Amino acid sequence: MGVQRLIALFVLGWALINFPLLGLLDVDASWFGLPAFPAAIFLLWMVLIVATAWLVERCGDAAAGD
Repeated sequence: MGVQRLIALFVLGWALINFPLLGLLDVDASWFGLPAFPAAIFLLWMVLIVATAWLVERCGDAAAGD
């Protein structure tokens, strides 16, 4: 079950950090003084890392309880 969720997270991350959706963020704007495009990429990357860590820890705890 955990491997399937990690694969789904990979596919979601691949889709989010791909041209069609990133093209929507390629505007001349800023968020809190930071350019929007690099900030959005960094934020998406950070969310994917946190979600991966959460899934691995959650699946690891479930396997230890078996």
